Amino acid sequence: MLSTTRTRAALTAIAVVAATLLASCETPPPPPPPLVAAPPAPPPITLSSSIVEKASAFRGYMQRAGAIGATFENGDQIQASLKIGVAYEPKQFLSGATAYAAVLALQDPTYVASVRSFATDPTQRQSIINQIIADPAYAVGFKGSDTAAGRIIDTLGAEGLKLYTSGKAVKQAAYDVQRAKWSTLPVLDRDGRLAYAKTMSATPGLADSADVAALQQASMGGVPLVPAPPADPAAAAVAVPVAAPAAPRSAPPPYKPLVIRGLAVAALAALGYAGDDKLPLIEAVMAEPASAMCLNMAKLNLYQCLAVAKPHYEDVFCLGQHIMIDTGMCVLKASGAELPYEPPPPPKPEPVVKKKPVAKKAPAKKKG
Repeated sequence: MLSTTRTRAALTAIAVVAATLLASCETPPPPPPPLVAAPPAPPPITLSSSIVEKASAFRGYMQRAGAIGATFENGDQIQASLKIGVAYEPKQFLSGATAYAAVLALQDPTYVASVRSFATDPTQRQSIINQIIADPAYAVGFKGSDTAAGRIIDTLGAEGLKLYTSGKAVKQAAYDVQRAKWSTLPVLDRDGRLAYAKTMSATPGLADSADVAALQQASMGGVPLVPAPPADPAAAAVAVPVAAPAAPRSAPPPYKPLVIRGLAVAALAALGYAGDDKLPLIEAVMAEPASAMCLNMAKLNLYQCLAVAKPHYEDVFCLGQHIMIDTGMCVLKASGAELPYEPPPPPKPEPVVKKKPVAKKAPAKKKG
């Protein structure tokens, strides 16, 4: 019995030794792979609240002015419409149009994704930022810039066309309203209304808080922008649609400076470099003096028109031509949208030159 127990113990020991030897002969498991750090997340899209407010002020003015109707029943109604129309400062107005263009470009997912693909590498990101600041046209090179530009051109073009078309109707009303006796009466406080026009032309417009929130959300890739309802419900039936197209349209270059600068601001925002702390730099990128000349000329023509206008119907002409038509045309030209057809003026009749009658000579007397 004792022998059997010893034999079993010996066999167990041999098995343990054998198992140990076999285990030592096996290939050791590979070491765990080294931990790889995840790539840094790109900075969030940032667009200064001041830029969004300028975009809202521009959009709000275009909607209010474009909703001015062409039916006038008294002088007070004309003066109220004039107060709506004169209320923009040209420099801020143009800056607001560029800011609105940036918000529209940030609605293009292809463009934003293309820009943000360069945002994870800090060195590459800073290099692209520097190139955009040095030359805003660099922003045209990103994929999706053609459809982003299409959104800008089509939306601003529709806004400008709406104001222009409404202005044509108001200008025609300046002739139609002359049938009413009250329209031929002199405007009261002519100097006061001219002074008011100049004051409001030097006062920056205010943004609507609800519209600012909508634009801020849109700049972050949120809900697509839709046009706000016109202030005058009666104008809705004749209003030109302002919504951006459902499918983005590709607009090939070359682009107008306003479109290029709008794309540049959107690219900087997509790179996380357009926040409140970068506002002076962003405003420098947005500056575009050429288009401002058009708006300044519209204001000067308005002042001259109001200075000489006496009866009410002449104020209607000033409103339709120099506020609505001229401003709408400036927006159309700045966006690069197709301009409406303007028939050439009728040729001036050639002056009729009356020939002086030639005096007949008396017949010579016959000699004889």
